[in-house]
Amino acid sequence: MNYVSLYDHLGHAAGKELGKQVAELAASMGIKIQTRQIANPAYTGLVCLYPDTFLELYFKVHNA
Repeated sequence: MNYVSLYDHLGHAAGKELGKQVAELAASMGIKIQTRQIANPAYTGLVCLYPDTFLELYFKVHNA
């Protein structure tokens, strides 16, 4: 299974609110979340990684 960040999936920063919404839904559905440490000029810290199939479905439903 391929895990990606919201940034990797969207191609831009998602922001705290969207990140929180995605994380809460994934947790409520029992979706396994991984993390990755990153460091760049805009942000240093952990980012959540989700199965790419979960993110595809999430944005298909929430962008409809």
